[in-house]
Amino acid sequence: MTRIDDIYRRIADADRPEVFITLRPREEVAAEFAASAGSGLPLASVVLAVKDNVDVAGLPTTAACPGYGYHPDVDAPAVAALRAAGAVVIGKTNLDQFATGLVGTRSPYGAVRDSRRPEHISGGSSSGSAVAVALGFADIAIGTDTAGSGRVPAGLQGIVGVKPTLGVVSTEGVVPACESYDTVTIFAASLGLADRAMAAMAVGTGPRPYGPASRLAAPEQPTIAVPAELPELDDAWRAAFADAVATAEAAGLRIKHIDLTPFLAAARLLYEDALVAERAHAVGGWLRGADESAGLDPVVAGIIGAADRFSAVDLLAARSRLATLRREAMAELGDADALMVPTAPAHPSLAEVAADPVGVNSRMGTYTNFCNLFDLCGVAVPAGTVDETDRTQAQFGITLLARSHEDAVVMDLARRLRTETPGAAWPESVAPTVELAVFGAHMRGGPLTHELSERGARWAGEVSTADCYRLVALDTVPAKPGLVRDPDGGHEIAGEVWVMSPNALGEFLAALPAPMMLGSVELSDGRWVVGFGCAADAAERGERLSRTRW
Repeated sequence: MTRIDDIYRRIADADRPEVFITLRPREEVAAEFAASAGSGLPLASVVLAVKDNVDVAGLPTTAACPGYGYHPDVDAPAVAALRAAGAVVIGKTNLDQFATGLVGTRSPYGAVRDSRRPEHISGGSSSGSAVAVALGFADIAIGTDTAGSGRVPAGLQGIVGVKPTLGVVSTEGVVPACESYDTVTIFAASLGLADRAMAAMAVGTGPRPYGPASRLAAPEQPTIAVPAELPELDDAWRAAFADAVATAEAAGLRIKHIDLTPFLAAARLLYEDALVAERAHAVGGWLRGADESAGLDPVVAGIIGAADRFSAVDLLAARSRLATLRREAMAELGDADALMVPTAPAHPSLAEVAADPVGVNSRMGTYTNFCNLFDLCGVAVPAGTVDETDRTQAQFGITLLARSHEDAVVMDLARRLRTETPGAAWPESVAPTVELAVFGAHMRGGPLTHELSERGARWAGEVSTADCYRLVALDTVPAKPGLVRDPDGGHEIAGEVWVMSPNALGEFLAALPAPMMLGSVELSDGRWVVGFGCAADAAERGERLSRTRW
């Protein structure tokens, strides 16, 4: 049995017809999978599900509203990028209609049920995408995120959800929800696979690319902000978050408690104030002309239909209020490298949502609604389980959030919390970077390592120079070696390579004291990289060292 045969058998055996709105024929997928498997591409043999508000050429896009559906001729850039990297699309997944909801129940194609406890919700709006990954119907899935749709389902399904900085991935070919705050996301079972998928999806697609100032890793001893109060969590969920905080402390992260009031105030603006008018702008015109045959969800129709009650003045006032709250929130965050919050405050049952569809949905966005409004990036990761009163276990997850274009920082922190091997995060596929070779006090564990890590540099491994260098002891505090090129009397010198942004390298160079200098250093593999040297007069005065490592 081939892998594709196994996936289609799993889909049939699971009896979850609500997960996919369109499932491609097995033969088509199998043929593309066979071609991908031998391609050598970064995502070869990776099966991809796509949320049905994102265009896939040849498949209908419905946004979970049959009457709205259309047939695109081209892939959305996000889909095209993943396909170009070898991913194979298996189908289009269900969602809260027009991506309006965090519960996964607002669809005429059926409420998407939790992958483990079918009497509970999946989370939304990217419900089908998250459950497809959780049940093994796909390796990765595209979601979208405006108020938490790429994070809440990840938290409830025990998988990873990556929500990038706004504009890094193109939203062309995506049915808008609130266009100013929409972003395309990735779900995967592991952080490593999510990272690979994001690296492929971000290449060349977004209108707001990375500049030369982005940090590529968290500091050696990062500071993580956590809420001083945890509204909407019961005792069991509070205990689960306390365990996550303890895990972070054990991983070497400093904890800082902050007041979440301005964050929560902003979260309420997204649905309770004039910002919701963007939803009316997106599909309100179409909705006003739709009849009963369109398949409108009554809750979604009510939210979008009421959104045009706001005036332009109301919208400007809401945006002004949002700007004030953002300043207050960022001041509260202060020097913290990231904010850690529960991804979701609870895991409601389908019955609870049916009894109070608006109230439960609002509660689910407590820790997510403010994120895109404040232009934060984030990654949601599993963090254990919660023993609930019915003696079943709910998945518990945390989300790490950081300022825009700090995506590599939250990925690095997530790896530390998950005790995964550190390495390059997906922003390096699109961010300008520079390699820096170091040979002394700046090496890991040295007294000056912090000068690199605090500037967002990432340790990239051990190296050695070509066999034409030597070290001299410099008269500095702290003591440092000077690297000197000596074709006649040199040998290989052991060192390390760090990767950093061009701006960080410039700051580092500007602060570099004499007699240290930066120049080109030849490595044993033939590469020339930026590296440490020293002034000629200091090299002449320094004592020649016989050892090849400082």
